[in-house]
Amino acid sequence: MTHRIDYAKASPEGYKAFGGVYVTLQNSGLSKALVDLVYLRVSQINGCAFCIDMHTRDLLKSGLAVEKLVLVPVWREAGALFSDRERAALAWGETVTRVADTGVPDAEYAAASAAFSDKELADLTYAIGLMNAFNRLGVAFRATPAAAKV
Repeated sequence: MTHRIDYAKASPEGYKAFGGVYVTLQNSGLSKALVDLVYLRVSQINGCAFCIDMHTRDLLKSGLAVEKLVLVPVWREAGALFSDRERAALAWGETVTRVADTGVPDAEYAAASAAFSDKELADLTYAIGLMNAFNRLGVAFRATPAAAKV
């Protein structure tokens, strides 16, 4: 894969604006581990190698068990390994990421709003939107994953 441009350097104002949303989400009250789990799943759906690498490393550094990490793509089949709140966040992340296909059904909204307060659900949706945007930048400009730089 050939790296194209460094979008952060090419448009530092845009990158800084996305960074502001990222900082807001870190202070939102949602746990970092939960948000990182959703970031990883969204990145897997979108096929962003850079983001998959980064969020996998973040989750491992935070102490997430490898046994849990490897089952993120198939979390629905992982039984009780994922908490109800994690399952709700992952389901919401998937349906919002695939909005063109899903239309975000009422049942998915009901499940997510049962697990999260209005503020939490709004913040979680901002996180999903942010990661989708970063995935598109990473894929479009062929951001090089840290693992490929070794």
